[in-house]
Amino acid sequence: MDRRVAIFCSSCEGIDSRYNVAARDLVAALCAKGYVIVSGGSYRGMMGVVSDTVRASGGFHEGVIPRFMAGWEYPSLDSLVWTDTMAHRKELIRKDTCAVVALPGGIGTLDEFIETHVLAKLGRYEGRVIAFNVDGFYDPLKALLDHYVEKRMMHQADRDLALFPESVDQVMDLIDAER
Repeated sequence: MDRRVAIFCSSCEGIDSRYNVAARDLVAALCAKGYVIVSGGSYRGMMGVVSDTVRASGGFHEGVIPRFMAGWEYPSLDSLVWTDTMAHRKELIRKDTCAVVALPGGIGTLDEFIETHVLAKLGRYEGRVIAFNVDGFYDPLKALLDHYVEKRMMHQADRDLALFPESVDQVMDLIDAER
């Protein structure tokens, strides 16, 4: 694994500004420590905030986007990789990363996070699996995973692979920590 961090997040406009502030703060902190940011590479919504912040921070940003989304790519990515499917996109975003961070997002972000959690459980992803729990955004997901453990649909050790830090400092500590 390299000093690469995958970011999954919302592409929606008009979301609560607290989420965009948290995205900016986290991405700036990652860039300050020399992490390459790998994301969906779009200019839309929080994805655009991530892209703008990498650019403003002098970081390196690799975007991965499916061909059917041509026209949505951020105009000044350092690297742009085209894929044919969303599944391949997720695979390439995760490739060689030390962590996946899900910022607040919708159903696509949830899909990306859950798939990564499953891959970690199966030993197919070795990085950290992080949902940045900005202002309790991911509390319902935490409760659901705990419910699975309570009902014996998931082992506690597998539940513990999903991490829910609540501050940029906590996210950075998890990413920087030796695994």
